[in-house]
Amino acid sequence: MYLIALFIRLGFKRMILIYALLLEKMGRIFVIGFGYLWQKSQQMSEILNTPFTHKHIALGAKMAPFAGYNMPISYTGINDEHAAVRNAAGVFDVSHMGEFILRGADALDLIQRVTTNDASVLENGKAQYSCLPNATGGIVDDLLVYCVEKNKVYMLVVNASNIEKDWNWIVQHNTKGVEMHNISPKTALLAVQGPKAAQIVQKLTSIDVLNMPYYSFAKGELLGIDNVLISATGYTGAGGVEIYFEDLADNANKIWDALFEAGAEFGIKPIGLGARDTLRLEMGFCLYGNDIDDTTSPLEAGLGWITKFTKPFTNSVALAEQKANGVNKKLVGFEMIDRGIPRHYYIIKDASGNEIGSVTSGTQAPSLGKGIGIGYVQSTFAKIDTEIYIDIRNTLVKAKVVKFPFK
Repeated sequence: MYLIALFIRLGFKRMILIYALLLEKMGRIFVIGFGYLWQKSQQMSEILNTPFTHKHIALGAKMAPFAGYNMPISYTGINDEHAAVRNAAGVFDVSHMGEFILRGADALDLIQRVTTNDASVLENGKAQYSCLPNATGGIVDDLLVYCVEKNKVYMLVVNASNIEKDWNWIVQHNTKGVEMHNISPKTALLAVQGPKAAQIVQKLTSIDVLNMPYYSFAKGELLGIDNVLISATGYTGAGGVEIYFEDLADNANKIWDALFEAGAEFGIKPIGLGARDTLRLEMGFCLYGNDIDDTTSPLEAGLGWITKFTKPFTNSVALAEQKANGVNKKLVGFEMIDRGIPRHYYIIKDASGNEIGSVTSGTQAPSLGKGIGIGYVQSTFAKIDTEIYIDIRNTLVKAKVVKFPFK
């Protein structure tokens, strides 16, 4: 009865947050930042494995359901793994991500209509960050668009928790018969991140990884495996590449083992989703389900730079009006002035104790040694250096708005 009363009083999402905090202290799960997706993954009846699940378990990783998959949260600890990526190299299993191939004469037209960024500028071997806007001002998902063959073949990489949702959304708008293939189930993906990552991967392939520009990619052979796609679109801010390949035969074991052998001299480590979250947060990168979702517009989220009104797209007229009129709330980064760690769903207030927003992501930044966070605030409080207060257990803890990335 006591738990039921708490659920009624605090609400389901806050109870999930409290539960996650308790589990964190027991060392069983990491993330406040994954609260929403953790909750969502529990609703899925079948937990899936990636081609590397057996590797994670053998290495003693702390495993937990995430977006329907059994995923490694940490191996040796979040701070240790975070430092490994910032200083040398780490390997992330992100095979749970979704990949769609769009092919045909109208493939670009479809992408232009469903995404906010202008994919017409992409040449072969180039990629861009974009988002799928919905019809009510929010975001269906954020994604990467890869130009495999200009005007004809593209690959879209979407968030794991949104694969079915995104597929259905794009299919709904595919009015010109574009050939679509969901290759997610047969695609394995490893992100090798860190300042030594390119050197490590270069040992395994003839593709020029060392000179690969940011947001570009190339296809070729790696360890004798054909049709491997290597890209430089990292989510950590530490440099590095991603390796996409078909999950056939012993490909997964072969590539995983070779990476750790090639990276041994640099102290390469396997990295869990916990450190992935702290790394992206230090850079100010959004996490879908926390910082952006179906109710947040790309302009509110500071994604005006990927919202191009040079062509029509879903809800572009309304978003253009929003841009002209201004937004009422903005996503900002903040660092703690007083001691305290901001967490997802904590309330943001002004000096008088009035609610002005809420935290969407927060942590004690391993590289910076201070509490940092992302959250929405009323636009009048979004200016750099504005003092705000995080309500931490009924105490107003001072913070200030800062630029991304955090320093």
